[in-house]
Amino acid sequence: MDLKLAGKTVMITGGSKGIGASCAWSFAAEGCGLKLVARNGDTLQALARQIEAAHRVKVDTHALDLRAPADLARAATLCSDLDILVNNAGDIPAGSLDRLDDPAWRHAWELKVFSYISLSRAAFVAMRDRGQGVITNVIGMAAERPTFEYICGASANAGLAAFTKALGQGSLKHGVRVMGVHPPSTRTERIDTIQRGLAKQHYGDESRVDDLFRDKLATPAIDPEQVADAVVYLSSPRASQLTGIVMNLGMVNG
Repeated sequence: MDLKLAGKTVMITGGSKGIGASCAWSFAAEGCGLKLVARNGDTLQALARQIEAAHRVKVDTHALDLRAPADLARAATLCSDLDILVNNAGDIPAGSLDRLDDPAWRHAWELKVFSYISLSRAAFVAMRDRGQGVITNVIGMAAERPTFEYICGASANAGLAAFTKALGQGSLKHGVRVMGVHPPSTRTERIDTIQRGLAKQHYGDESRVDDLFRDKLATPAIDPEQVADAVVYLSSPRASQLTGIVMNLGMVNG
């Protein structure tokens, strides 16, 4: 299927590994130029070299910490010529309310919540002025099934889901589509760390991740490439009728 993405410019935050890197590979395979944003410049550059060699597309890298106001402002300037923005940065820790203090919440939300809002604003204004563009937010299934042990992440995801739907509700009249995806547990290094923490809380043994899936989760972990497939499709002209929606990519026990 031709997704009609060739020649588009895509910016991906959290673009050095996991879901972000998989999105980068998938967009590059469709012929898109990339702007990849993450904290680790060496990892970004190594990924960029691999993608450029495989797909002959331009890949620009930007080593930025989106929690830092100056770096976030710099990232916002990169949104001026985008066709597609993929917000994907985030590293919210597991933990119940009594285990995470206010500074921990603020630190987590500066990246996962406020960088999404700030970059969406910058991209939306530029896209609105051009009359076209797409913003796709990678959020998380915890928005739909909040848990005691992941309260900070669940609250952030629920807020971002509402943000995505609200912005998308009014964006299409300006030629801009705004959507999100809720991945379930995904086979990435960060999610593995969270799951081990939850297994330790539930069973006193961080190695019992399989028991966590059996008892708490209806859907086994999926691969980041599966998330990327959904992101790329939703961001493409093939999904031009969609805006203001958040797609669930799995199920959890209710």
